[in-house]
Amino acid sequence: MGAKDRLAQWLGNERLNSDMRSELMEFKKNSAWVEDAFGQDINFGTAGMRGLLEPGTNRINFYTVGRVTEGLAKLIEENGSTAIKRGVVIAYDSRYYSREFATHAAQILGNHGITVYLFDNLRPTPELSFAVRYLKTFAGINITASHNAKQYNGYKVYGEDGAQMSPDNADRLFAFAQKVTDIFSVTCASVSTLRQKNILHMIGEDVDQAYLKELATVNLNSCLINKNADQIKIIYTPIHGAGKVLYDRAFRQAGFKNIIPVVSQSIIDPEFPTTIKPNPEFKQCFDEGIKLANDLKADLIIATDPDADRMGACVRTSDGSFQVLTGNQIATLFINYLLVNLKAAGKLSSDYELITSIVSSALPFKIAQDYGIKTKHVLTGFKFIGEEIDRMSTQNDGHFLMGFEESYGYLFKPFTRDKDAMQGALMLAEVACYYASHNKTIFDGLQEIWNKYGFAYEVTSALEMPGLGGQEKMKLLMDKLRKDPIKEIMGQHVTKTQDFLLQTESINGQMSKLEGFTQSNVLKYFLEDNTWLALRPSGTEPVVKVYVGVNKDNFSNAKQAAEDYTAAIEHILFK
Repeated sequence: MGAKDRLAQWLGNERLNSDMRSELMEFKKNSAWVEDAFGQDINFGTAGMRGLLEPGTNRINFYTVGRVTEGLAKLIEENGSTAIKRGVVIAYDSRYYSREFATHAAQILGNHGITVYLFDNLRPTPELSFAVRYLKTFAGINITASHNAKQYNGYKVYGEDGAQMSPDNADRLFAFAQKVTDIFSVTCASVSTLRQKNILHMIGEDVDQAYLKELATVNLNSCLINKNADQIKIIYTPIHGAGKVLYDRAFRQAGFKNIIPVVSQSIIDPEFPTTIKPNPEFKQCFDEGIKLANDLKADLIIATDPDADRMGACVRTSDGSFQVLTGNQIATLFINYLLVNLKAAGKLSSDYELITSIVSSALPFKIAQDYGIKTKHVLTGFKFIGEEIDRMSTQNDGHFLMGFEESYGYLFKPFTRDKDAMQGALMLAEVACYYASHNKTIFDGLQEIWNKYGFAYEVTSALEMPGLGGQEKMKLLMDKLRKDPIKEIMGQHVTKTQDFLLQTESINGQMSKLEGFTQSNVLKYFLEDNTWLALRPSGTEPVVKVYVGVNKDNFSNAKQAAEDYTAAIEHILFK
């Protein structure tokens, strides 16, 4: 069925929402929009789905949310009565229709007799991950588009371990969803009926207290915090999102008292009026915080994205200006502090393990290996960090110290199995106390690390391939690189190539099997000057991610080299 036929089918269905019908009557005049909105079903990757809040089969709306939720219900029914009784916990963020989509999903699941736990208001994504484990549910749903612009929303599904659903179950869910040929046929039960039948349960403060109790275990050195917390002021912004719900209680119970919120960004607002895109890697998100920090003479600003799974930071530099740290730089500060502290306390053990994704900075690994602890690369996606945590636990093979991804995701205590901005914020506040105890700032600490281990710099860019053929364009690009491999970049020979889809590794032309990874459409290149580059099509957005990491003798050379390599690889891809 073509896009125009699908549009006609929607307009011809009497169950179509009247507001959406009005939108479609306006949109249908734009043939390019019709082709994009109805030319295919919205992509459902292992992390769920994400898209524009509009009518259409390739969009996020009540009908596409309903179809996927019906698929989840069928998956749960396939797993039997115990899975039905254990049920699903549902959370949501501050975006348009997040609450409504969450309630809609609850009504669909409840109509199947599946137990549902629905949060009474917005909550951080990591609390949803925690709640799945705490309530021992079969699955979890989070309605969020993370750090995307206001026009987007999304739907993430979690497995019983609290991590994003495994590929096998995600594929089964999507297969069931695809069998819903009439997208308007999905049936809901009323909230009042589900409450009367004791199928729908509202949750909130009860889970908050349990989650906060676990957050109290994150920090390492309470004595250090108690002695130095008064010396630092931390500006905090939730960027109009879910971090606002718990940040004050989390910081205070850990001993941090001088936490000053950015008032304008502490208003829950789906418009995200103070920024174009609520992503803590962008300096614009810190503009309001920088004004406040200058007024109060604070040196550190912490930001969490709208669903509070990503944490970013902006620090005062030696010349008084503010610099946004990258996710890799924050992770470098974390691992260095953890290991210095453990060694000083006589608790350092070679059994500790650092876990990170294959596209994250090599510098934290270098520091970890200097201290003699284990290191492990996994595929991109925090569920793979969770799998390694489970492996260590079941095989009694090491102790989890820290997991991170370059995209501002960190985890220290595995009571959640997704990146946790609340944990990250608490640990960064402790790192600030550590440097304050030496009359230094976080920026000073980063310079110390670089002077010891080399000046690392990483760049992540996104090559957008939007539109109906975006996924196919990304596939063709990766196929081309496999048929005609890159052998040289900026005069530097490629000494090693790793192909995570074909699971091969080529070292100076000698091919071998790449061990220890499941298949993933990623290519990674290592150059003779120790630079590395990686290419990865996103599973939730129509972009190919380009990652570059360098290590040089000073910061300016490292930054310039990373930017030059980024431009060079982009030129190679589109020449």
